[in-house]
Amino acid sequence: MEQLLQITTIPISYELKVNHASLERHNGSAEVEISRNKGGMQIRSRPIQIKLDTYEARNSVVPTTKTSIYQAAQKGQNAAYQASAQYASEGKLMLQTKIGEGAETIDQILANRTAPPTGDFELGFTPKAGPEIDWEPASLSIEYEMDKLNFDLRVDQGRVEFIPGSIEMTINQYPEVNIEYVGDPIYVPPSAVARFTGEHIDVEA
Repeated sequence: MEQLLQITTIPISYELKVNHASLERHNGSAEVEISRNKGGMQIRSRPIQIKLDTYEARNSVVPTTKTSIYQAAQKGQNAAYQASAQYASEGKLMLQTKIGEGAETIDQILANRTAPPTGDFELGFTPKAGPEIDWEPASLSIEYEMDKLNFDLRVDQGRVEFIPGSIEMTINQYPEVNIEYVGDPIYVPPSAVARFTGEHIDVEA
């Protein structure tokens, strides 16, 4: 029996592209910034300072109002004490006076009042107090500071990047099945084979 069908199979066609994994390193950079602070010299000098306080010295010569009031009060208080003592002493003499001795007692009292002062006399000077002297010694300070250089270093360490692998598939030809009839035509009825040559076809039949 003659083979009437011819079957042709076309397989799939594809390409595979493999990208391997890799590591990429990106180099870093380094920067240096330099700044300068200027120094200098500073000299501080202060001469000797003298402080004079003449308040007490001036107060002993020309007393102030406050001192005058205080001295007057002291003198009044001393005078009162002396008068009280004098009157007490004279009263005591008068109490001890006998009849007929009154004139003698009065003479004695007058003699005591008019008697010149006795005792030690104090030698004084004016002014009684000297000035208070205070002083601060001279000072000298020197400060010297050298110039300074400031370094600001910035370093980028870089980075490492991992690129994973991949597989790319490209299909060039899909699979196909071709079926081709390779036998002779089949006519109905079979007797028509002798009249049919394939040159003229009756399209109205």
